[in-house]
Amino acid sequence: MAKRSAGLLIYRRSNDDISVLLVHPGGPFWAKKDDGAWSIPKGLVEEDEDELAAARRETEEELGIAIEGSFVRLGDYKQPGGKIVMAWSVEADIDVAAIKSNTFTMEWPPRSGSMKEFPEVDTAGWFTLAEAGVKILQGQRPMLSDLAERLGIA
Repeated sequence: MAKRSAGLLIYRRSNDDISVLLVHPGGPFWAKKDDGAWSIPKGLVEEDEDELAAARRETEEELGIAIEGSFVRLGDYKQPGGKIVMAWSVEADIDVAAIKSNTFTMEWPPRSGSMKEFPEVDTAGWFTLAEAGVKILQGQRPMLSDLAERLGIA
């Protein structure tokens, strides 16, 4: 069975434009990657866990902020590696400067025997749909067009 992740595509309206919140993964592997490296806040769904509850939990862990609002299921998106990402859209305005991500520990540098701690998310940002189309991971790009369709923008 493919691994399942769940996440939130958070958007906000300003004037006649839509922006989406994306997060950049922390850690040394992603440090110098930008275009095609950003993601919606998301994470693995635990066994027997409600998928929307998982999306909200994972988003709170990555942003340090609980997201409230009207959640609308966007769909399931198969990633190039085979993982399925279930996404919900929600309108919310988050201060990206205030995010506080959880951390993970890994051996760094490789084969050094030294364990280092890194934030799961090192930064978050607001992007127009066009900008997000460049920044977001390839397998998540269809979420942007599904959001635009749901909001009635082309």
